[in-house]
Amino acid sequence: MYDHVIWPEAFDPKTSAIYALNDIDVAAPPEVVWKLLVDAENWSDYFPPEDQVKILSDEHELQLGTRYSRVTVGFPMSLVVTESVPGQRLAWSTTVDGDHTGSSAYHGWVITPTDTGCHLLTEETQQGPFFLEELGRKNPGALYRYHQNWVEELKRAAEAEVLRAAS
Repeated sequence: MYDHVIWPEAFDPKTSAIYALNDIDVAAPPEVVWKLLVDAENWSDYFPPEDQVKILSDEHELQLGTRYSRVTVGFPMSLVVTESVPGQRLAWSTTVDGDHTGSSAYHGWVITPTDTGCHLLTEETQQGPFFLEELGRKNPGALYRYHQNWVEELKRAAEAEVLRAAS
């Protein structure tokens, strides 16, 4: 059994309008996956849609309390890391810049060691009129598809890192 995201009450999937869970087995150790995941400004090296990420504080990697911005599918967002357990768990809360409806999201990642590398799980919930319109009505299933692509590309990048290190 794999661990799941630890949800703040306001973001619990049972009471959220939109929810997605994606997971994948990765033939790379947790620390390799972690290094790629916290290097947010370089996510686009393996996942081109995340090409507009900017850490707004002095850190170079995501850690507890890091504030950063990103543009995802054309929407500028403000984020803050709310959980960080190196090599194991990373989560952030999100608001959409310019959205005055109070819409918000919570995205978490869980890395679990396995005999062959690790298991990577990501979950996100979204609440509020903005997300209901953009992802619920206009693009149903888009959050799941986006994250599935992300976990698959992260897997490829981590496994490529392992191969590079071995040669």
